Amino acid sequence: MMSLSIASPSSVTFTSKINNLSASSFHGIQFPKIIQARAPNAPRLSWSPLVVKMAKREEELMDIRAKTTEELQEEIVDLKGELFMLRLQRSARNEFKSSEFLRMRKRIARMLTVKRERELEEGINKRISRKLDRKWKKSIVPRPPPSLKKLREEEAAEEAKEST
Repeated sequence: MMSLSIASPSSVTFTSKINNLSASSFHGIQFPKIIQARAPNAPRLSWSPLVVKMAKREEELMDIRAKTTEELQEEIVDLKGELFMLRLQRSARNEFKSSEFLRMRKRIARMLTVKRERELEEGINKRISRKLDRKWKKSIVPRPPPSLKKLREEEAAEEAKEST
């Protein structure tokens, strides 16, 4: 038995019952099969989860654009240090979140993109930009990343607690 019912102009529901003809007296539980078809001109009612991701990305970009160029450069150095620490953890086979690699690399790329956008607004061409980048990279003073500083502070606090 098959029936067709139209619930609204945007969706059509087909219901069918499948009769199982076998020699056994037990036929099991039968559920009606429901198929929903969308009319070609009907608007979509569901929201896509990509909208949330775009909003997060846009929010992050707004935060990045709100920072000054010097703050961006400092954060890029910190994130590259964190990325280095993750590589060390991976090589030492310690536990770490592998998703952090992608997250940090993308965040660094976004910051460098915003930095380059600002250079373009100032009229700095590609060749001069590369010279400035080389000069900036040479001026970076190696320092431990924030996560290592935090770890050292926690260890110092534990040692102070044990000594008292």
